[in-house]
Amino acid sequence: MMLTRRRFLTIAAASVACPAGATPSEWRGRALGADVTLRLAGAADPAGRIWRKVANALRQIEARFSLFADSELTRLNAHGRLGSPSPETQALIRLAGEVHHATHGVFDPTVQPLWRAIAQGEDPSNARSLAGWDKLRLSEREISLGPGMALTFNGIAQGFAADTLAALMLAHGFTDVLIDAGEIQAVGRHGRDDWQVGMSSPEGNILRRVALRDRALATSSPAGTRIGSGMPHILHPDGRPVIWQTVSVSASSAALADALSTAFCLMRQPEIESALAHFPDARVEYLG
Repeated sequence: MMLTRRRFLTIAAASVACPAGATPSEWRGRALGADVTLRLAGAADPAGRIWRKVANALRQIEARFSLFADSELTRLNAHGRLGSPSPETQALIRLAGEVHHATHGVFDPTVQPLWRAIAQGEDPSNARSLAGWDKLRLSEREISLGPGMALTFNGIAQGFAADTLAALMLAHGFTDVLIDAGEIQAVGRHGRDDWQVGMSSPEGNILRRVALRDRALATSSPAGTRIGSGMPHILHPDGRPVIWQTVSVSASSAALADALSTAFCLMRQPEIESALAHFPDARVEYLG
């Protein structure tokens, strides 16, 4: 699975121009190394109160999952244990575990040492031996890792951020929102229509358009960034090669779609179908 920025196709909202009479509002920021955009359809928040809540929610997400700031994740990786983990971190690890088991270990957040070794041009043999989801222990009181282990949530955290923002917006009465936090979460509708989301290549070519309503979309492109001597950035500890160059998955949960699209880049179609059987709500939107 992947260790740094994992979404290398541009996922752009199509038809975001406002229909006549609509007064949408928009917010832009950054979190977890990605641009974040929220668009309201048919409702505005002139006082900006909701945007302050959005910014605060993103700060909390960074404080949980960032690899590059003082966060629960960096403390866990540095010390091999984290006392009193937040409910959000516990929930993310539990979902990661579900996807890990459904994909027979292909989705594996413990590949961080392997990614770091390859990126730095080091021999990856020792780093491969450090991976292993079964070495992680999770309870409400503590998360612990095996010696030398480290986690990355970059194949799932951006989706989790989109889900978190969607729940926040709904809790404050905003029922029609398009959220792009590195992965897409479409809440409600865009006027009379579903939100139209286009999956486009880095060159700007639209690969496919998908209509979303209360549904998320995540896309992975392994060759979008290469590390070390040119390896695709999506990795598995056993060294299996990338099979697909672009994978898009939709589900009601952006975190789930995020994790599955990452893993599916390394899985053959029968394996993908087997994994999807564990998540009936999810489906592949693009495979190529």
